[in-house]
Amino acid sequence: RIALMGKPNTGKSTLSNRLTHSNASIVSDYAGTTRDTVEGGFSYGGKNFVVLDTAGIRRKAKVHENVEYYSVNRAIKTLDRCDIVFLMIDAQEGLSEQDKKICSLAFERGRGIIFILNKWDTQEQDRKTFRKTREWINIMFGQMEYAPILPLSALNGTGIKDLLNEAIEIYKQLNHKVETAALNMALKDWLFKYPPPASKTAHFKIRYMTQKSTNPVNFLIFATRPEVVPETYITFLKNRIREDLGFDKIPVQLEMKASRQKWEDRFDS
Repeated sequence: RIALMGKPNTGKSTLSNRLTHSNASIVSDYAGTTRDTVEGGFSYGGKNFVVLDTAGIRRKAKVHENVEYYSVNRAIKTLDRCDIVFLMIDAQEGLSEQDKKICSLAFERGRGIIFILNKWDTQEQDRKTFRKTREWINIMFGQMEYAPILPLSALNGTGIKDLLNEAIEIYKQLNHKVETAALNMALKDWLFKYPPPASKTAHFKIRYMTQKSTNPVNFLIFATRPEVVPETYITFLKNRIREDLGFDKIPVQLEMKASRQKWEDRFDS
C-alpha cells in the first residue's frame, strides 16, 4: 500500500493516474484539487499495489476551511494504512516544512519512505545536479539517510520502473524477520567489537535481543539497566541492525527493557 504524499501541486495525481492507468485523480495546475484519498490498484513485478493518493498537506496556518482541515487529517490517517510513503518533491521548488512533518510522522510509524524528485526533466540532466540535491535532502533529513532518493517525471513516465523496483525491495525489508538465535549471534559480535562504554555511574550489561514485529520493524533489547544506556550506543546498535541484518532502506525501531537474565539462561528457568 503506497501513500502519495507531499505539498499541493507536486504531481501526486499525475503519478497516481500513470501508475493505475486511470484518471481517478483529478489533474490540474491549481493547488489543492485532490480533496479526498483516491484509491487505485495495479500490478508490477508479480506484486499487487494499492495507491492512496492523498490531498496535499498544507501548513496549519493556511488551513482555514473545514474541508482543508479534513484533508490534513485524512492524509495523516493514510499514514496509518500504508506500507510505504512516496514523498513527492517538486524538483523546481524543493522541500517545505510540511515535507519535514510528513517525514517525522512516517518515521514515527516505521513506514518506508522514498523521496521522489518529480519534474526532474526540468533540471540539468547531470550527475552533479543530482548529487547536490541528494546531499541537500540528507542534510534536511539527517536521521533518514537510508531513504532512497529518486529522480522522476510523472508526466513523461521516466524513472517509474526504478521507483517500483525500490518499493518492492523496501516492502521486502519491512516484512523481513530475523531468527532470534541469528539475532543474538550478531549482537554478541557487535558487543565484542564495540563494547558498551564503561563508567562507574552508568554500568550496564546488554543481555539479549528479539525482533518484536515486522512492518513496522521493531526490536527489543534486554539490558540490566536500560535507563543508563547512552543514546549513542542505541544509535550504534540500530545502525548495526540496519546494515548487517538487511534493513538498510527502512527505519528500525528499538526498545530497551530491563532483564538480568542471559539469553541462554531463559531456557533453564
